[in-house]
Amino acid sequence: MRATLRKGDSLAQLLAQEGISNTKVLGAIANIPRELFIPDALRHKAYQNTALPIGQGQTISQPYIVARMTELLLKSENNPQNVLEIGTGSGYQTAVLAQLFQKVYSVERIKTLQFQAKRRMNQLNMHNVAMKHGDGWLGWASKGPFDAIIVTAAASRIPEQLYAQLNNGGRLIIPVGQENQQLQCVTRVDDEFETQIVEAVRFVPLVPGNII
Repeated sequence: MRATLRKGDSLAQLLAQEGISNTKVLGAIANIPRELFIPDALRHKAYQNTALPIGQGQTISQPYIVARMTELLLKSENNPQNVLEIGTGSGYQTAVLAQLFQKVYSVERIKTLQFQAKRRMNQLNMHNVAMKHGDGWLGWASKGPFDAIIVTAAASRIPEQLYAQLNNGGRLIIPVGQENQQLQCVTRVDDEFETQIVEAVRFVPLVPGNII
């Protein structure tokens, strides 16, 4: 007899229809109870393919974008094992990454969001995640270099520190711009960085300094 379909399964099916083809990414999306990452008043929208506010002027990203950025990381030819995430937010993207990478390092500038995300990781028994309260523009140099880096807020330009913390062959996925934002995929080849424009996106800004 077929098991009852989880709500996450229906979201994964929707994302597959939207063009997400990596089965590992779709499986990770299906496994996550997204309602855990959303304020109670908005939980009825948890499995819609939409971004939602989570407080502190921040959002939980649209599931399609979470899946798309993760899929791009996994296409890297360097078989990435450790990943740096800039902008923990609710921890939803973190939870996807934790299922697909050996080790996840995540930096968040807003302490209350970081605390809530850490609690959710414990609830989900995701113990391969390390979190830091700090300025995302600086990355996490003491834990680098990283096989992959993902940034979940839009930078006005790509932070120099992130270039330096990316392993050879690794990929940096980052939204860049202010009014007109573009998702960029940067690959390091020795000391050169090859940039590919993926698609237009809309993220909250990556704020330098002033951790709160």
